Amino acid sequence: MRASGVLLPVSSLPSRYGIGCFSKEAYRFVDFLKRNGQSYWQLLPLGQTSYGDSPYQSFSTFAGNPYFISLEKLIADGLLTKEECAACDFGDDPSYVDYGKLYEVRYQLLRKAFARFDTADAEFAAFRDRETQWLENYALFMALKDKFQGKSWTQWPDGIRLRTPEALKASREELGQEALFYAYLQYEFFSQWEALKAYANKQGIRIIGDVPIYVALDSADAWAEPKLFQFDEDGMPVAVAGCPPDAFSKTGQLWGNPLYDWAYHKQTGYRWWIRRVSACYHMYDVVRIDHFRGFDEYYAIPAADKTAEFGEWEQGPGMELFDALKAQLGDLNIVVEDLGYITDSVRALVRACGFPNMKVLEFAFDAKDMLGENDYLPFHYDKNCVVYTGTHDNETLRGWLDGMPKEQYRQIERYLGRPVASRDELAVEIIRMAHASTADLCIVPLQDYLLLDNRARMNEPSTLGKNWKWRLLPGQLTARAGLFMRELAKIYGRMPQPEKKVKPEQKPQIKKTSKPVRESQPGKNRNEQVNEKK
Repeated sequence: MRASGVLLPVSSLPSRYGIGCFSKEAYRFVDFLKRNGQSYWQLLPLGQTSYGDSPYQSFSTFAGNPYFISLEKLIADGLLTKEECAACDFGDDPSYVDYGKLYEVRYQLLRKAFARFDTADAEFAAFRDRETQWLENYALFMALKDKFQGKSWTQWPDGIRLRTPEALKASREELGQEALFYAYLQYEFFSQWEALKAYANKQGIRIIGDVPIYVALDSADAWAEPKLFQFDEDGMPVAVAGCPPDAFSKTGQLWGNPLYDWAYHKQTGYRWWIRRVSACYHMYDVVRIDHFRGFDEYYAIPAADKTAEFGEWEQGPGMELFDALKAQLGDLNIVVEDLGYITDSVRALVRACGFPNMKVLEFAFDAKDMLGENDYLPFHYDKNCVVYTGTHDNETLRGWLDGMPKEQYRQIERYLGRPVASRDELAVEIIRMAHASTADLCIVPLQDYLLLDNRARMNEPSTLGKNWKWRLLPGQLTARAGLFMRELAKIYGRMPQPEKKVKPEQKPQIKKTSKPVRESQPGKNRNEQVNEKK
């Protein structure tokens, strides 16, 4: 079924107190999407960010980002006061996140809330029991990072770095209250997120979550479960992840993530992956897996290298992993990120999985005259794909057009079949091109609907210090932009379809001469109905 949606990170919402979060602005954005004919809200990863503030480098693949906890909700719960929040300096530019100041003041407020929270609360206890498989290791990991002044676990003393029983026992006794604080943050995160997601689903909005293929080296996952990764006998990585030199970087991209020991995962029946993907479906309706190519072949860079120039391609798990996931979890709602240099074997894996892949219109036109040949041109699309104007790694559509050579601009005009007077008008036509395509799903970054230039760009790969910061300003989300979304969704058959009313089953006829019988309730029970809507 044809549909459309919007890409907007939670951090970019115009919430108060320095960063977008699960506040009333998030609920208003859901209402905006519904009102304007959208069916999906796509996010960036919701994990707790580490150094560099990238959502693709998290301290845990299972934990949520405490920055997204709504302070207004904590005020309403009596755990903080308006005065305490107003007294904090979150930065002086509401259009960008100041992560340095946010780190200093946000955790101060969250610690105050924890000090006033009843840790004997029954719901908190139930949450800890339900999530204990990852929560206990994560909470202790974060408490240890505080003890060691934020150092990576690879620099901790050998006993706790290698998780000897004696060191673990001593750390749990010493840091029990600090670990409880981090467990509390996860309780607040998931309580607030689950409420927001339930509201979105009730409004007919499905959530597309973004899941990095790799975990960070400095993460609870790598520290607590070293057998999952290519580590040596001393618990250090043998090789790390990245990608070879390309258009983004002449020396390649050195991500530094630990690589999976796929032989070990196979021996366990991919147990950890089943657990990970199951957790994703608890958080999202659809999962976009970043760097899908790594499941076919992954780029292994020697851990000691300073660039990604001398890596080697190694064989990934292929279809075997997805067969194991489907056997345990059923049909998978996955979007494949298959951008960049894609081989025939990757294409074959995508086809075998049957998952929709990505098409990006900013890749459809380049400086060379390749009209007709470029796979990202809409007439090449299969229906089973998701079309984007651009992604979080691209320039905004308007920024891309601003820096475009004349010959490339003319190339787009040739494709449209007419001259276009302004870059704003051309941006509008490219958004229209996405909606008009045969792709079942069309996702457009909100910056593109608002015709914002590269000051609103989210990420520039292979750069540090200026990424993941852009925020929507209050009042910037205009009714005009919403009406444009709605018009395109209506014209190109992407409006949500009303649910068909199912006629109730007829009650059994009871003859007067028969003994009384208890009438059966037609339809499904309440739980089944709720699950069906989700």
